[in-house]
Amino acid sequence: MTEEPYRWLEAIGNRREYIQEQMKGGTPVFAISRPQGILLVGVGQGQSKVFEIYDRHGFAALGHPVDIERIRQAAIEAAHLEGFNRSAKDVTLRRLISFALSTTLKNSFEQIFSPPFIVESIFAELGDSPALDVLVRVHYDGNHHYETAGVLVAANDRKKEEEAAAWLRRALQAGDSLTHVASLCVAVWQALAEDKRSRRRPSPARWLRPHCLTGN
Repeated sequence: MTEEPYRWLEAIGNRREYIQEQMKGGTPVFAISRPQGILLVGVGQGQSKVFEIYDRHGFAALGHPVDIERIRQAAIEAAHLEGFNRSAKDVTLRRLISFALSTTLKNSFEQIFSPPFIVESIFAELGDSPALDVLVRVHYDGNHHYETAGVLVAANDRKKEEEAAAWLRRALQAGDSLTHVASLCVAVWQALAEDKRSRRRPSPARWLRPHCLTGN
């Protein structure tokens, strides 16, 4: 009996390794608070990874397409239920993350006899001003944190995503257009892929999956 907790911890460790291995090759997603709104950007070829889930809320993710869709549907259902029971203005990311999405991810990750969610994600909530925008980084195990600096990156390597976010904060200027901001995100992605320092170079538009939350 005393071995059971250790076996569970070992199984959890194995799940982390499995998920991280499955995430290799995934391309990052970005959320950047701007005067025009919150810019969500997915890069790379393939299915769209950027979605609007409610009036002022967006979602961007990398991972298994089926799991991304499951999380998207869960977020939409939770948001609409909250809006129905309360009001559209009462739908907040803090409630959605704390009472629905984080719990779903945590339970899935810790149930070692069922498949976990293979997904790393960002959720965004548009505020009345950029200072009131809410960005949340949500991990596959349900852990999450709120970002107050207006730039958030989700990638398959936590060290690289922190470096990318720091570079973007330094590079962004108040007057940058959304197109230019998106091109900076692509430059960061290329640098991550090549493991080199970022350079401000444009990329083909077909690599971009941008969406801007504007509240309109």
